[in-house]
Amino acid sequence: QVQLVESGGGLVRPGGSLRLSCAASGSIFRIYDMGWYRQAPGKQRELVAVITSGGSTNYADSVKGRFTISRNNAENTVDQQMNSLKPEDTAVYYCNGDIVRNYGTQAWYWGQGTPVTVSS
Repeated sequence: QVQLVESGGGLVRPGGSLRLSCAASGSIFRIYDMGWYRQAPGKQRELVAVITSGGSTNYADSVKGRFTISRNNAENTVDQQMNSLKPEDTAVYYCNGDIVRNYGTQAWYWGQGTPVTVSS
C-alpha cells in the first residue's frame, strides 16, 4: 500500500546538475529517516545521503559539498539536488524510507530507481 516513486534522473554533462525527487504515498502515519542510495553497474548499492525526520543530514564523503538532500514532511517527499556531477556519479538512484503505516506497522520501503548518467 505504501509506495515510493523517484523522478528527475536523466543524462547530464560533467559539471552539470540534476534534481531528484521522491514521493511517498499510501497509508502513511509517519516517516523517520529517508535516504538516497545509488548502484552503479557491477557495484554494490551504497548510501549517498540520509535525512532524519527532524532534518539532520549526513552525506557520503564522495558527494559532500556537491549534493544536498532535503525533505517536505507535509508532502512526504524527499529531494536531492546534485551539482558538479562527475562521470563516477553515474548510477541508478534509489529512494528509501523508514515508514510507519496508519495502523502501526513499520518497514523500510524502496523506490523503483531512477537512472542518472553523467557523460559527454
